[in-house]
Amino acid sequence: MFNLTAAQRKFLKSQAHRLKPVVMVGAAGLTEAVLHEAARALAAHELIKIRVQNDDRTEREAYLQTLCEVLDAVPVQHIGKLLLIYRPAEPPRIQLP
Repeated sequence: MFNLTAAQRKFLKSQAHRLKPVVMVGAAGLTEAVLHEAARALAAHELIKIRVQNDDRTEREAYLQTLCEVLDAVPVQHIGKLLLIYRPAEPPRIQLP
């Protein structure tokens, strides 16, 4: 995992303003299916919003921490029931003939 500067975090928040949540954590919590979908979304978009259907703030913080550890991502913002995480895309691997 890596750290974001304040300027990078501010830029990512501005980019995320128009985004809609692409992953939802429901009553079952952080399941394998949720982790798989979040990994797929990060690979496609780098910056994603996740909606958590839970009223417990400490549990949402734990979800954010777990998601970032498992997916090798960095937390950008936790506001209300929305989590914002970022993972830079892998550079494309070009195979020369």
